[in-house]
Amino acid sequence: MPPRFAIIRYVLLLGSVFAGIGVVQPFLPAFLAARGLSPGEVSLVLAAGSGIRLLAGPLAGRGADALGDPRLLLALAALAGALASGGYLLAGTVLGFLLTQLAFHAASAPLTPLTDTLCLAAARRDWLDYGRVRAAGSLAFMAAAMVAGWLAGRLGLGVVPLLMGGAMLATLAAALLLPRAATEGRSLARRREGGFRATLRLPGFIRLLLLSGLIQSSHAAYYAFGSIHWSAAGLSATGIGLLWALGVVGEVLLFLLGRRLVARLGARGLALLAAGAGVLRWSTLAGTAWLPALVATQLLHALTFGAQHLAAMQLILALVPPAQAGTAQTLHAALGVGLMSGSMTLLCGPLYAAWGAGVFLVMAGLCLLALPLALGLPQGGAGASAAPS
Repeated sequence: MPPRFAIIRYVLLLGSVFAGIGVVQPFLPAFLAARGLSPGEVSLVLAAGSGIRLLAGPLAGRGADALGDPRLLLALAALAGALASGGYLLAGTVLGFLLTQLAFHAASAPLTPLTDTLCLAAARRDWLDYGRVRAAGSLAFMAAAMVAGWLAGRLGLGVVPLLMGGAMLATLAAALLLPRAATEGRSLARRREGGFRATLRLPGFIRLLLLSGLIQSSHAAYYAFGSIHWSAAGLSATGIGLLWALGVVGEVLLFLLGRRLVARLGARGLALLAAGAGVLRWSTLAGTAWLPALVATQLLHALTFGAQHLAAMQLILALVPPAQAGTAQTLHAALGVGLMSGSMTLLCGPLYAAWGAGVFLVMAGLCLLALPLALGLPQGGAGASAAPS
């Protein structure tokens, strides 16, 4: 039997983690600029944070598997992140901000993948419906971004590190409230069975990394230049904000329907849907900035991001032994999504400068390359009764 209020505890955890992301992604760059950093210095600080995540995430995931209790490492990471967030208020030089960024992102890198590890362990035991709980994270992201924007407008951007620290402390509390995870209780020898090599050698895992990398990195031009392109096409700031919100709404709706989609389509079908939707979405953006077409492409975010995320979670649940779950999740986040997305973000700058909206055709090409990889996936039926949904 699931512990009392188990679902609420996992919702609180996902909500806290994604609320922090909802503060950091939109407002940390603006905070750094307000503290006197030039555009080049802001880019340097942000790139350093992205770089350290590629190393810190997998190391933390391996540590969580070795400990046998992801909750403990999750709580320690959240505490470290809360302490590091104070450094943004104390730093006064580029070096100070750089060191703070490295500390904060080293601490925050494992939060999302370890949270997914714990939620999938609970789904494996039929304690929760992964998709519906994950939808709470997307809603928390949207709500936190709105609240942070309102507070920053009233109190100034100096409130941003305080909100970041508050989200980290909420994550710490939520981690401590979690019930015992399904991954606990194994012998020390079993905990040490896994490792980076063992996880990478799992059948189908490298294919999953490449597939997630191609599809999720195809969003790089949208994240980096979508608002800039739409503004140049004449859309108002309010209209652009509503388009971004529409993408999140579509994502939430897909997660709420996730269990049915996983049961009907399986991991292969979801990945094919994501890749095909990506070809359509980015090709459309390359050709028009007509508002009705933009509305349609934003609704496709549910498929290009959400369907691939569900496919990846389904395959990790089906293919990865519980003793390697934390390692697999963090490798997927770092190598499958983070490395390729970061590389494509760097490439999108000169591509957008040279081709404008033509950069989205490159993103469509990435999804086209993903189609044969998706066709070769196992259906991911193992563990379907507890499938991430």
